[in-house]
Amino acid sequence: MPEPVYIAVALATAIAITVTLRAAPFVMKSRLKESELLADVGRWMPLGAVVILAIYALAGIKVSGPGHGVAEIAGVVVTVAVHWWRGNTVLSIVAGTAVCLLLANGVIPA
Repeated sequence: MPEPVYIAVALATAIAITVTLRAAPFVMKSRLKESELLADVGRWMPLGAVVILAIYALAGIKVSGPGHGVAEIAGVVVTVAVHWWRGNTVLSIVAGTAVCLLLANGVIPA
C-alpha cells in the first residue's frame, strides 16, 4: 500500500497540472486575441474537419465488398458539392452523411 505522503504528492501534482491547464486559456486570452496563427486556424479548421471526414470515409471502402463503396463515395461527393454551393460546414456534413446512410442502408443491396 502506498505511503500517505506519496498519495498526497501525486494528488497535489495532478491538481496543480489540471488547474494550470484549465486556467491557461484565460491567462493567454489577451495575447491570443490578435494572433495571426489563431485567425488562420479559425479560418482553416472547418475545411480541415471536412477533409479528415472524407479521408476517413474513403479509407474504409472495400471495393470487392457489396456496394463497391458507392455509398461512401456518393457521401463524400455530396459533402464537397454542398460545401462549395452553400459554404456551410454543418450543412455539408449532414447532407453527405444522410446520403451515405440512405444509400448504404436502403438503396444499395447488401
